[in-house]
Amino acid sequence: MKNTRNFCIIAHIDHGKSTLADRLLQWTDTISERDSREQVLDDMDLERERGITIKSHAIQMKFAYQGENYTLNLIDTPGHVDFSYEVSRAIAACEGALLVVDATQGIQAQTISNLYLAIEHNLSIVPVLNKIDMDAAMVEEVKDQIVDLIGCDRHEILSVSAKVGLGIEEVLEAIIHKIPPPAGDSGAPLQALIFDSLYNPFRGVVAYFRIFNGSISKGDHVKFVATGMDYHADEVGILRLRPESRETVFTGDVGYIISGIKNSKEVQMGDTITHVETPCSEGISGFRGVKPMVFAGIYPTDADEYEELRDSLEKLRLNDASLTFEPEASAALGFGFRCGFLGLLHMEIIQERLDREFDMDVITTVPNVSYKVYTTKGEMLDVYNPSGLPEPNYIERMEEPYIIANIISKAEYIGPIIKLCMDKRGTLKNQVYLTTDRIELTVELPLGEIVFDFYDRLKSISKGYASFDYHPIGYKDTDLVKLDILLNGEVVDALSALITRNNAYDFGRKFCIKLKEFIPRQQFEVAIQAAIGAKIIARETVKAVRKDVTAKCYGGDITRKRKLLEKQKKGKKRMRQIGNVEVPQKAFLAVLKLDS
Repeated sequence: MKNTRNFCIIAHIDHGKSTLADRLLQWTDTISERDSREQVLDDMDLERERGITIKSHAIQMKFAYQGENYTLNLIDTPGHVDFSYEVSRAIAACEGALLVVDATQGIQAQTISNLYLAIEHNLSIVPVLNKIDMDAAMVEEVKDQIVDLIGCDRHEILSVSAKVGLGIEEVLEAIIHKIPPPAGDSGAPLQALIFDSLYNPFRGVVAYFRIFNGSISKGDHVKFVATGMDYHADEVGILRLRPESRETVFTGDVGYIISGIKNSKEVQMGDTITHVETPCSEGISGFRGVKPMVFAGIYPTDADEYEELRDSLEKLRLNDASLTFEPEASAALGFGFRCGFLGLLHMEIIQERLDREFDMDVITTVPNVSYKVYTTKGEMLDVYNPSGLPEPNYIERMEEPYIIANIISKAEYIGPIIKLCMDKRGTLKNQVYLTTDRIELTVELPLGEIVFDFYDRLKSISKGYASFDYHPIGYKDTDLVKLDILLNGEVVDALSALITRNNAYDFGRKFCIKLKEFIPRQQFEVAIQAAIGAKIIARETVKAVRKDVTAKCYGGDITRKRKLLEKQKKGKKRMRQIGNVEVPQKAFLAVLKLDS
C-alpha cells in the first residue's frame, strides 16, 4: 500500500487536463503506440467533438522510480461548471490532486472552485503550470497568482508543456513525493466507496469503487450499505485502459465489481460496499449529494416510446449520477419526464446522448428553476413547472433560488460585465484585483436569470476571457407570474414559463417574434399570443400561404374576382376553426436564443 498513489487532475475547462493525462499514460507505458491518440480517456464521440471532458475516467498506471514499482491510480475530471458533481465524486476517492493552470490564461473561476473542493477533503495539492511553451504564456505572472491562491513556494510549482511532453517526469516524481499513500487497514472489514458506474447490456451494472479498508475477492458475498441489497461478486478487477480482472483487489486500490445487477436503482453514487459476514460498522461519509439547478420536461415524439425513454434515462443516470428525473404529463405532449440538470450544457449533452446512444427522438420543453410558493392555507409547495402554480388568489408569497457567482475577467471588461449582472437583477457584493489587470467579482444573482443565456453573453462581452462559477445560497422573495403562449387561442402548456412580472412583457414580446420564425406557414393565419392570465401582452401573426385563385380569370368584370376571393376567405376561416398547428422542436428551444 505504501507504493500506491490515488490522485485526480483538477482545472478550469480547456487548461490541458486531458492532454496531461495522455502524456502521463504514454510516459508510464500504460498505452501502446497503437492505442495512442488525443484525449485517450475521453471515450465518447461527443467529448472528442467538443474537446471537453464530460465523464470522470479512472485508469491505473505502473511507474518504476528509484528501484521501486509504484501503482498510480488517476481519475481524470471534467472542467466545465456543469460537471462539478463529477469532480466531487473523483475527489472523494483520492488523497491528492494535480492543480493544472494554463500559463496563457491564469487562474480561472472553476480552478478556484475545484481547489476549495479538494481542500475540504484534505487533499495534497501539486500545482502544475501548463502550456509554458506558448508565445502568449505569462509564466511569472501566473506563478504569482498560484502562490497567492494556495500559499506554496514558487519552486514547488511544476512548469510543463503537456502538448510536447516537457516536464512530465517531474510531475510523476512529485506525485510520488507529495501525495501520501492511502491510509487504511487491510485487516479491517471491507469498506469501499462507489464513485461511478456504467451499464453493460450483457453483464448488467458495472460499479467502480475505491477501497478504504479491507479487500474484496472474486466470489465474495457483499452488500451495499445504503440500499441493503446483497450480491455475489462475479468479477472484480482493476481499471487499466481496458478493465482487467483480478482474484483480489486490496486496500487503497481503485477497481470495479460486476455482480449481475440489472436494475440501475440498486446502485447509488457514494454508497459503501462491505461483506455480508463481516460488515463494517458504518458507511463512508463525506460524499456530496447532487443538487439539480435547471429543470426541463423531456417527452418522446412518439407516445408509444414512453417506456423506452424511461429505460434510456435510467441507464444514462448510471453513467451520469447528476441527472434526476420523475414522470409528468402534459396536455400538449402527453406523458414524459421532468428532468433536473446541473446547467444548460448538461441539458444539451443529455439530449444529445439520448439521440446518439439510445436512438431516442425527444422534445425538450423550456428550462426553468424550482420556486417555493407559500399558499394562504399555510402550505409550502415546490413549483418547477408552470402548470403547478396555484391560482393567484391562493398565493400568499413566492420565493426564488439565489446564487453567489464568482466572475474572473480582465479589468478592461469590468463595465459591460457589471451592466450584464445588473440587467439580470444582480447585486455586486465584492470586487478584488487579483493582479493589475485581472479582477474577481462576487455577485448575488437569481438562478432563473442565468439559466438561459447568461454564460454565452458573458463570454461574448469579455471576448472569451471571463470565467464563471457559482454556488446556491438559498431563496428570496419574488413576484412571479405564469406566462402562457397561445397558438390560435389554444394554450400550449409546454411553452409556458414562470417569470418575474417586471420581465414578463419584454420576454413575451421577444418570444412571440422568435416563434414566428420557427412555426411553418399554414393555409390559414396562425395567431401567436403571449398572455398573463386573461390579459394578452404580445401578439404576432404567421401569414397564411395563399393560392392565387384569380389566376384563371383572364378578363371580365371585377365582381368575378371578388366572388372567388370571398369564397377563399370563407374557406380559410372554416379551416382555422379546425386546423392544427404543428410546433417543431426548434421552437421549444427558441427561448434560449432570444438575444441572438
